[in-house]
Amino acid sequence: MQPYLFLSATLLLTFTSGASASDAKQQLQQLLNQHWAQANKEQIFFRKDPDTFRMKGTLPDVSPAGQARRAKVNQAFLQQVASINQRELSAVDQITLRLFKYERETEAQSYQQFDHLFPMQAYAGYHSYFAGAPDNMSFLTTADYDNYLISLADFPRYNQQHIDNLKQAIAKGYTHYCTSFANYDKTISKHIVSDVSNSVFFAPIANQPLQFSARQQRHYREAGSKLIMDTVIPEYNKLYQFFTQQYMPACRKVVGISELEDGKAYYQYLINFYTTTNMTPEHIHQLGLDEVKRIRVEMDNIIKQVGFNGDFAAFVNFLRTDERFYAGSPLQLIEKASYITRKMAGQLPKWFNTLPRGTFDIKASPNGGAYYVASDGSGTTSGTYFVGANDVRSEPLYNLEALTFHEAEPGHHFQSALAQEMDLPEFRKTLYHSAYGEGWGLYAESLGKEMGFYQDPYSDFGRLTYETWRACRLVVDTGIHAMGWSRQQAIDYLANNTALSMAEVEAQIDRYITWPAQALSYKIGEIKIRQLRQQAQQQLGDKFDIRAFHDHLLASGSLPLDLLDELTVEWINKQK
Repeated sequence: MQPYLFLSATLLLTFTSGASASDAKQQLQQLLNQHWAQANKEQIFFRKDPDTFRMKGTLPDVSPAGQARRAKVNQAFLQQVASINQRELSAVDQITLRLFKYERETEAQSYQQFDHLFPMQAYAGYHSYFAGAPDNMSFLTTADYDNYLISLADFPRYNQQHIDNLKQAIAKGYTHYCTSFANYDKTISKHIVSDVSNSVFFAPIANQPLQFSARQQRHYREAGSKLIMDTVIPEYNKLYQFFTQQYMPACRKVVGISELEDGKAYYQYLINFYTTTNMTPEHIHQLGLDEVKRIRVEMDNIIKQVGFNGDFAAFVNFLRTDERFYAGSPLQLIEKASYITRKMAGQLPKWFNTLPRGTFDIKASPNGGAYYVASDGSGTTSGTYFVGANDVRSEPLYNLEALTFHEAEPGHHFQSALAQEMDLPEFRKTLYHSAYGEGWGLYAESLGKEMGFYQDPYSDFGRLTYETWRACRLVVDTGIHAMGWSRQQAIDYLANNTALSMAEVEAQIDRYITWPAQALSYKIGEIKIRQLRQQAQQQLGDKFDIRAFHDHLLASGSLPLDLLDELTVEWINKQK
């Protein structure tokens, strides 16, 4: 196993300041190169979508010493930013410098917060990301397998560091709410198997490239099997014992994060981080109430359109229980999603000038739910649209169009694949601002309506229930974490205003309780994108080109909303 090798903050500054200090562009490029090299050494890429976690040799160092080291180096990067004369840079490089500074300032704030005390939440955790990583990776060369073995062997250190952080969380009282984590131990115990062939970690070992020699295949099979059985599975058992015997007995009794010491300030920090705005919980809460009210009018109109004899609650119950709205098998669900993606692909050129080259796969998600994982950018992996096909009741067919447009095209895959293919610095290709990315995904759902989809009124109702679901998030997340709502109060509100199944409603509320503020990013981002489009249409009139507008929104990769707003105003003025 390779030891950690890191540049000290002092050496970092000295090395940079001595190289062509008068050349702002060269200074910037050198700074970006050093930052990216450091991120790759650490295997921690700040503000990257956590679903895209992959192993690559030595695992991240999440110890207090590792955090302190990264904080020191990050501060050195910020000092270097201050030494670059922004006025000497091109317009494109100025954006990069501003974005880099914004990220480093946000990263500096993160080291003063409690993020490391919550490496798990109801949606996922470090242990499930680790288990899901092999499904996101390409195993083509012996180097891939050598790195995989290093990662498996390093899991005990990585696991113990997280357990140590969780012990700190227990001591501070920053544990998760008891009810929301009641059955969470199953996400750990599922990986404690007696037969190595039943482990998710064995899949790369069982499917080695045909060009590997018999000796190589035997080596990786034997070494991999031994590491899985003797190292990885015992570590999951250690985590299970700790979780059930120490963590859960110390679970918190209050629902909202604001109830904890420094909790109000922490929640505001999380709002700023996920929405890239300074909005208050009160403002967000009222915005959600207004949006739910507006969308309900459209939903009621569809209920009348289909001639249903009953109120909103009765119609939602009809959707939740009628068998016609559910696939008969996992394969049927995936096939229907695949058909939707191909029909959408045929419409994309009418709405976008630039299309991504990168492809995506569709698979049943290993942990349930639907989500997208981007390619690793190497050219050897595709993006993956994961569908909750192993539980077809969790993915009603009336939601499938909206879900597919959000996760695949023109949503997450489209946006992330383009970012990776743009001529951008490496840190910008994988940067993921939740408000921008999830806002684009939600915008993509509604764009499908303009593109001619949702011809079935039930599917169109599904689109609206997805939109109102995201609006409800503004209400329940702030209700839970800033206004003293109970878990049941939040469940009732979400159930009464969406067509989500009751199982999904409860799962979603537990997600919001254990992952504060992240769910706010969807609707806030979508509202900003809608506002910018309306602004462009009003000011440009006949000169407005929807394809050019979409290209503009996607051309710079992921951005904080204020910067997206500023660049869009500049783009509008140029079009004039």
